[in-house]
Amino acid sequence: MAARRVPYLLGHAEIADLFGIERQTSAKWRVDGTLGEPDLLASGNPYWLLGTVLELDGHAGRHVTEDRLRQYKGKIPHGYRVDTPELLPTIAGIQEVALVLGTTQQTVSRWRHRKRIAEADLELSRSPLWLLDTITADATERGRSLVMEEIERLQAGERLAQKPRGRRAVAEPRRPKKPLPEAQSFTSTEHEEALSFVTEMLAEGHTTVIRPKR
Repeated sequence: MAARRVPYLLGHAEIADLFGIERQTSAKWRVDGTLGEPDLLASGNPYWLLGTVLELDGHAGRHVTEDRLRQYKGKIPHGYRVDTPELLPTIAGIQEVALVLGTTQQTVSRWRHRKRIAEADLELSRSPLWLLDTITADATERGRSLVMEEIERLQAGERLAQKPRGRRAVAEPRRPKKPLPEAQSFTSTEHEEALSFVTEMLAEGHTTVIRPKR
C-alpha cells in the first residue's frame, strides 16, 4: 500500500524546534495571542498549519532558518502544504480513534504497542495522529466495527474541547461512600435469593466473596 500523504502540521514542540526556542515559549505565544486559534484540535491538543506558523517569521525577532524548515519537513516525508483549515483531511487523535472504534483510549494504546492497529500517519508533540481514512481502512481489514455516528461527527468538524492549561480547577469534594452491605447466608434451597443478592452487589460495584459452609 502506498504511503498516505499527510498535511504539514505543528504542535508546540515542532513550533519550538522551527524557531529554535523553548517549548514553553511556544506555549506562551498561544496564551498571549501571538499564536492564534489552532487550525486543528485532536484529542484536545492544538495544532497549526505550517503556513499559519510561518506568518510569525520575521516579526519581533522571530526567525525560521532554511535548515530548521528543511529538518521539519524531513520528518514528514509525504507531507504537503495546506493553506486553510477547511482543506484539511479528517484527522483523529487517539481519543477520537477510540470513539470511532467503540473502545477506550487505553485499548488503542495497547494496540499501538502490540502493532495491532495502523501506524500513526503523524506523531506531533509526542501525540499520534491518524487520517480517518487510515483508521477506517485498517478497521475493515481487521474486521473491527466502526461507530458511524462518531465518524459523522468528526467529518462534520465536531471536536473534543481543548485541554485546559495552567492551574487546575479545585476538584469538587467526593461524595461519601455508601456503607458496605452486611454479609448474608443462604441455604442450598435459596438459590434465587442468593443469585439476586450477588447480582445487586455487583451492580453497585462491590466485590462478592462466596464462602461455602456446612
